[in-house]
Amino acid sequence: MSYNYEKLSGNKAKLSFTFSAEDFADAMQKAFLKIRKSINIPGFRKGKAPRKVVETLYGESILYDDAINLLFPDAYEAAVKEYDLHPVDQPEFNLEEIGTGKELKFNVEVYVRPDVTLGQYKGLEVEIAKQKLTDAMIDAEIERDRDKASRTIDVEDRPVENGDTVNLDYAGTIDGVAFDGGTAQGQTLVIGSGNFIPGFEEQMVGMAIGEEKDLNVTFPAEYHSAEVAGKAAVFHVKVNGIQKVEKPELDDDFAADVSEFDTFEAYKADVVKRLTERIEKSNENAAKNALVDKAVENAEVDIPRAMIETQGDYMIREMEMNAAYQGIRLDDYLKYMGMTREALKAQNEQEATRRVKNELVIEAIRKAEGIEPTEEDIEKQIREQAERYGQDAEEFRKNLTEEQKEYLKDDAAISLVLDLLMKDATILEKKEEAPAKEDGEEAEEKE
Repeated sequence: MSYNYEKLSGNKAKLSFTFSAEDFADAMQKAFLKIRKSINIPGFRKGKAPRKVVETLYGESILYDDAINLLFPDAYEAAVKEYDLHPVDQPEFNLEEIGTGKELKFNVEVYVRPDVTLGQYKGLEVEIAKQKLTDAMIDAEIERDRDKASRTIDVEDRPVENGDTVNLDYAGTIDGVAFDGGTAQGQTLVIGSGNFIPGFEEQMVGMAIGEEKDLNVTFPAEYHSAEVAGKAAVFHVKVNGIQKVEKPELDDDFAADVSEFDTFEAYKADVVKRLTERIEKSNENAAKNALVDKAVENAEVDIPRAMIETQGDYMIREMEMNAAYQGIRLDDYLKYMGMTREALKAQNEQEATRRVKNELVIEAIRKAEGIEPTEEDIEKQIREQAERYGQDAEEFRKNLTEEQKEYLKDDAAISLVLDLLMKDATILEKKEEAPAKEDGEEAEEKE
C-alpha cells in the first residue's frame, strides 16, 4: 500500500491511495466471508453458496464497499498522521481503479484546519473604552453587602408602602369571567418590583392588612398569553401580611459583620481595593480582546464551512447547558420565542465565524513564536481555575482528567500569546463622543 499527499488549497487536501492486487484480493475474500451468511441462493443452504456463484449472480461489485472499508480506515489514519493533517470534515471519496487482478486506486479530498497568513500582530495600537472607578460603583458594592446583612421583619402598624413584600390573595376576571392563571392564594409580591401587570402594584400602595380591594388593570398587548393580551381585567385582592427589609447602619458593627475588618473605614478601603483590581483586570481583558481582533483583522485565512458549522453546534450545546442550569429547556425557550434551533444557529453564525478565526490566528501566532507553556505556567492556570470554582488547588488537580489537563495546557499557551500581544502594544483610551446638540443650541452658544 502506498499513498501521497497533495495540497489543493489553504484549507483542502487530497490523499491518493494505491493497494496492490494481492492486498485487494485479500480484502475481497474477507468481505465475502463477512456477507455470505446473509446471502440466500436457491440450491444452497443459507450462507453456504460459493463466492464464484455469488459473484456470477450479483457481480463482484457486491463486495467492493466492504473490501474498501476494510482497507481504508487504517490507511487514512496513517496518511493523516504522517502529513500532520487536521481534518475538519468527512473526506469525499473518489474511486479511480478497481477490479479483480487490478490494483485498487482511489483518492479522498478533505477539508483541513486552514493555513493562516499572519499580518502584523506585534506592536499593535488599539483603542478601548476603559472603565473607571466611580463613587456609584463603591456605593453599589457596599449596598450589595448591606442587602446580604439585611433582615426581613413583619409590619403591623402601617399600610403597604413601595418596597414592601406583601402576602396576598387575588382573583382576576375579564368581563366577569375568571381566566387561567388569574387566581392565587398566599402569593408574595415585592411592591415596586414590576413583576405583576402594570398598575397592579401601584394600586396596592396604601392598603392595610386584611383590606380587600378591586384593582383595574390592562394586560400588555404583547403579553405571553394570547388569551388575555391587551384585555382589561379586574383583580380582587386581599392583603394577608406586610413585611419590610430592615437594613443595617453603615458603621463599624456592619463592617465587622460582613468582612474581616473592625472599622467601616478599613472595610470601605478594601472595597475600593477590590473594585480597583477588578476594573484593572477588566480593562486588561478588553485590551487583549481588542488586540486579538486587530491581529485577526490583519491575518488572512480561508475557513472551511465545516468548522463554522461545528462551532455553531457547540454554541447551541453551550446555550442548552446554561439554560439547564437555570431550570429551563432550550427547546421550550425557543418555542416561546417562535424560533427553531436552525434559526438560532444561523443568527449566531457571525459569532461562530469570529470564534473560529480567533482560535486559528492565536494558534498560528503560538506556532510562529514557538510558544510552549512551562509547568509553572500550567500550574498557574490550575490555581486560577480552582479559585474560580472555589476549590482547593491540590484537590482540583487530583480530579483532572488527561483531557482536562491538555485543555488547561492550551489555556496557558493562549495566555502566553495574549501576554506577547500586550508586550509592545499601545493601548489608547477611546474618547467618549460628545452628545449631539439640539437644533438651535449652537446658535444660542454663539450669542
